[in-house]
Amino acid sequence: MADVAGVDQRWAAYHRWGPYGMLAAGTVLSAATAALVGMSTVERYTAVALVAAAVVLQLGWGWWSRGRPPAPSAPGACYYFVRWALGFALSWCNPFFAFYGAAGYVGAERLLRGRALKLGLLATAVTVAGSQATGMPPRGILHWTLFGGLLCVHIVMITVFGRLAAREEERSRIQTGTIAELERTNAALQQALDENAALHAQLLVQAREAGVADERRRLAAEIHDTIAQGLTGIIAQLQVVVNTPDAGLARQHVARATDLARHSLGEARRSVHNLAPVALAQDGLPEALEKTASQWGERTGVHTRFTVTGTVEQLHDEVAATLLRIAQEALSNTARHAHATRVGVTLSFMGDEVTLDIRDDGRGFDRSAVRERTSTGGFGLPGMRARAERVAGSLTVESEPGLGTAVSARVPLVRHD
Repeated sequence: MADVAGVDQRWAAYHRWGPYGMLAAGTVLSAATAALVGMSTVERYTAVALVAAAVVLQLGWGWWSRGRPPAPSAPGACYYFVRWALGFALSWCNPFFAFYGAAGYVGAERLLRGRALKLGLLATAVTVAGSQATGMPPRGILHWTLFGGLLCVHIVMITVFGRLAAREEERSRIQTGTIAELERTNAALQQALDENAALHAQLLVQAREAGVADERRRLAAEIHDTIAQGLTGIIAQLQVVVNTPDAGLARQHVARATDLARHSLGEARRSVHNLAPVALAQDGLPEALEKTASQWGERTGVHTRFTVTGTVEQLHDEVAATLLRIAQEALSNTARHAHATRVGVTLSFMGDEVTLDIRDDGRGFDRSAVRERTSTGGFGLPGMRARAERVAGSLTVESEPGLGTAVSARVPLVRHD
């Protein structure tokens, strides 16, 4: 764009000062060749007057056109043809004044349009061709023939260069439009980049907030599934100790409470560090579920049976931890609400998915009356469902009052790396 602006400035300088230079060149050469071409005294005085008129014309045009856009207009056409008439008359006095007449070739499109442009260029060609044919008017058939041939050459050159100029102008117009479109596109792209940067910053903030919220939910669920359940079990064991006169039975329940306390402490530490549950530290999921069900049955006195079906696979830690936590929560809910006498836990490996079913023969409940989670509890079913969905699984609950409850979790079978 800077180069284009520089070229435009140079052309503007030429259109302002070029005719002066060409008039000066023609005047100097004509004065030097006045005797050679046989200028009479009348022609010399006429040439001086015409040169003075040309200077006045150029000064007047420079004053009028200053600050105006270079575009064809009536004053511009008048200036062009008056300049041509002065150049033609000067060339009649001395052919070397054709330098000033040739100024009509350059920048004619800035002053004329349409037929006026063609007529102006033809008139300039007549002036230049006449000067090249030893001056005006032609003398004899040979001079007229030479003048006609030179005029034809000038007309052909005007036509050829006019077409080339038109193509160049069209290409320049297209290039200017393309540059303008690119500038608009770049501006829009920069705006989009700025918006994307702002959106990226906003997404980072949202992702950070979402990560904090997810971590809070994870810790809340872990505390509910581990520490809260462990404390509930400890309280139950200590209540038995308080209410029994049998010292041996009391020691037995105190030992269970102590074991629960150690277990809950280990789970709390692992929850903070987002590690796998304690039960999965040494055992696979089937063994961990079997121990969990057996220990739960011993604490609650409910007959508990654990079953594995299908070909056992080594599951990914996250999947195994999810199923174990769901089982622990389901058993905790059964202990608190179901008043069941029998519980069945079944782990099924079925092709590309794993299913965990926990069934009891308790009093059941009305699923439409299940309360949303509150600050005092209710993590159970929503928490189990959230855990299953976190690993692209699902959780279904079937229950009716008096007919027991069945909890079924289905998750993809993702093998251990």
